Amino acid sequence: MNNPPDISQDPAEHEEYAHGIQKHVKGYLMVGAALIVCTALTVGLSYVNFGSPKANIIVALLLAAFKVSLVGAVFMHLAAEKKLIYRVLIFTGFFVLALFWLTYLAWYNPIVR
Repeated sequence: MNNPPDISQDPAEHEEYAHGIQKHVKGYLMVGAALIVCTALTVGLSYVNFGSPKANIIVALLLAAFKVSLVGAVFMHLAAEKKLIYRVLIFTGFFVLALFWLTYLAWYNPIVR
């Protein structure tokens, strides 16, 4: 983890640190622009009929999952995390899918039909 330079020291000594920040800022701006484009795409796709409400929801969820992965990987620095965080994220993903499945079962109630 890079610590910020001490202000009392010569700024020329920390030129490499400043270049490292510029690299990260450029990446953040690129991801921010991608998120803005994806948000505009989400709004545009909300007006498109994909044949059924279920298909519309699936398209919206896929695009939302892509945006969430960008935010998590870049802004939350999950791309540089250890294996433990991925295990927790995978467990959370399975838990969310299980909740979706329970919602589906409650909605269509296959036991009664």
